[in-house]
Amino acid sequence: MLKRVVGTEDTLEFLNYLQSKHGPLMFHQSGGCCDGSSPMCYAQGDLLLGDQDVLLGHIGDTPFYMHRKQFEYWKHTQLIIDVVDGRGGMFSVEGVEGKRFLTRSRAFTVEEYHELLQHPL
Repeated sequence: MLKRVVGTEDTLEFLNYLQSKHGPLMFHQSGGCCDGSSPMCYAQGDLLLGDQDVLLGHIGDTPFYMHRKQFEYWKHTQLIIDVVDGRGGMFSVEGVEGKRFLTRSRAFTVEEYHELLQHPL
């Protein structure tokens, strides 16, 4: 099945490391002013989700959420979460590790997008 969000192998490996330190995690694609559009990673329960936050999928066993209005801008793309060297968002758990999560994307093909329309969020 086609996924709206995926992680690179480096991301999956790094998430395993972070889970060993912090327990279960969750992502929320930030759309705020402070961290731009960084994917923020929190210990599950540290960020309260609203009724407008939608679950796009999972990276490994880590759920990935985004606000519904922001999703309208991204709905034609697959989000690819990568991990790179650098400072993460100040509230994101990877910040002290000298790493940061980064969202890359690719546009869905017309066929893929029509497939996704069969499974609305």
